[in-house]
Amino acid sequence: MGTLVLIAVLFVVAESISTHVVVDVKEAGISPSSAVALAAVVLVGPAGAAVVGLASCLAIRRQGPVKRAFNGAQFALAAYAAGHVYLLLGGTVGVPGQSDFPGIVLPYVAAVLTHTLLNSALIGILMWCLGVTRPAGAGRLRWRPLAALEIASVGYQMLGLAIAAIWGAVGIIAPLLVLLPLFIARWVFGQQTAEARAHEATLATLCQAVETKDYYTRGHCMRVAEGSAMIAAELGMPAERVQKIRYAGMLHDIGKLGVPTKVIQKTGKLTDDEYAAIKLHPTRGYEIVREISFLDEALAGIRHHHERLDGRGYPMGLVGMEIPESARIISVADVFDCLTSTRSYRKAWSVEDAIAELRRCAGSQFDPRMVEALVRAVSREGWRTPDIAEPPGCRYGSTERPDPDEPGAPVPDPPAEEKKTTPVAESTSAGAVTGGQDR
Repeated sequence: MGTLVLIAVLFVVAESISTHVVVDVKEAGISPSSAVALAAVVLVGPAGAAVVGLASCLAIRRQGPVKRAFNGAQFALAAYAAGHVYLLLGGTVGVPGQSDFPGIVLPYVAAVLTHTLLNSALIGILMWCLGVTRPAGAGRLRWRPLAALEIASVGYQMLGLAIAAIWGAVGIIAPLLVLLPLFIARWVFGQQTAEARAHEATLATLCQAVETKDYYTRGHCMRVAEGSAMIAAELGMPAERVQKIRYAGMLHDIGKLGVPTKVIQKTGKLTDDEYAAIKLHPTRGYEIVREISFLDEALAGIRHHHERLDGRGYPMGLVGMEIPESARIISVADVFDCLTSTRSYRKAWSVEDAIAELRRCAGSQFDPRMVEALVRAVSREGWRTPDIAEPPGCRYGSTERPDPDEPGAPVPDPPAEEKKTTPVAESTSAGAVTGGQDR
């Protein structure tokens, strides 16, 4: 009985200091309490482990009674099931001795897997009921972040066997000896998370500074960032690289801070000089942020996101795979958001029409791999189009194009303004997209 009470107290303490992490579904946590729960499976058996899990209701957190009850029931059920699997495969209850190894390892691993899978199932059912993981496109669910989180927690759970093994020798300080290094790592991880959030807030502020120049580009940088991250993740890139490409998407238009506001907001056709000023924004953006060390690969994406595979892009006219991969990703996300956004002179395209246009220009302007990755991601997760009301002045259907680089302008000379009379919003074929310049 004394062992059960001590383990329950340790579980409550560990559960009260869980590490919060942010995944793309919601904020979640990884707690060292899972190690204590699995140690309870070995030390006090299934029923005792269930009692320990139920003690989660007493964790010192700001939680409502319903959430506390769910957490307690979840941990109790998972621990109880894990305990029975442990016994079924030959595990013994009590402090394991030297003679119990290595035979105890297999039952314990099975208990860990049972605990993890049942936890995942219970959380998944809850998230489904709350509408968090419902299908966004083709009926597939966003299980990947949840699965990654649960797999990471397995590392904590495996330490439960070490806690149980040394419990007989050192008693209540066994968890301290095993988990202290993890608590230190948790503190370091917390500092890194806080730094990452500070980076995110700084970049978001820079995005807002760019978007204050133009009513119609509000939210554009963040949407391009999310689209770029979707493509990178779909291509199987590691999380750290996905984040760098997301940063590049956030800052891809930062160079527009150096473009005169009257040019950005002009509603008529741009002059050659004004267009030349617009074309400088990738290089200016690179110069503005190149000293920010944590951007790393993002710098190349910012500088080259208006390059084309056929070499007719800018600022350097790179061809094919000479264009950095991050830039090829951002180019697709940038144009896709431009096409699906309202502008002062045309209505937003449908997602289906925008995808058709990207595919039509794949190989000449866009990397086909990036286009298809975006299509798969959007079909699965959907796409959040900007909520912009009818523009001031109601200039839909204007035959004057405000920028030759806006989607819909053909590449060859003479420019589209001299050749086309059909409004972009009414055209069934917009011509070659030339880089996603949103003004």
